[in-house]
Amino acid sequence: MMSVQLRTARDSDRTRCLALLGTLRAATGGTVPPEAGSAFDRLLDGKRGQVHVAEEDGLVLGFAAVSYNLAMRFGGEYCQLEELVVDPDARGKNIGGRLVEAVLAAAKARGCAECGLYLVPATTHNRPFYERYGFVALDVEMRISL
Repeated sequence: MMSVQLRTARDSDRTRCLALLGTLRAATGGTVPPEAGSAFDRLLDGKRGQVHVAEEDGLVLGFAAVSYNLAMRFGGEYCQLEELVVDPDARGKNIGGRLVEAVLAAAKARGCAECGLYLVPATTHNRPFYERYGFVALDVEMRISL
């Protein structure tokens, strides 16, 4: 058995990442929209975001997708952790933690001033996990569907 390797996603990871996204969406009460594959493809060039994957023995066990947003208040870009999902059968290997560390390192190297994330009601139990990596709970989000 090989050890878990972290890397940026490739085209060939699309199907597996979308399947993992399905497990996350099911856990949070949603489904994977048909446009998710197109969004994955657009993240591969690194301009607006990135997808980091954790792989072992040729199988993607988890991924973290981020977007890079521009804000005047930061004088440049900040990073938003959009999705973090680990295959339920692969939990306990610190894959989620290693993916968070990879996201933070990439954002820092890119010059981002900050990295943020949103917890939805179905994922608030993950707050202590993110706090271990330095995230601090702040304001309340407001949103409207368009």
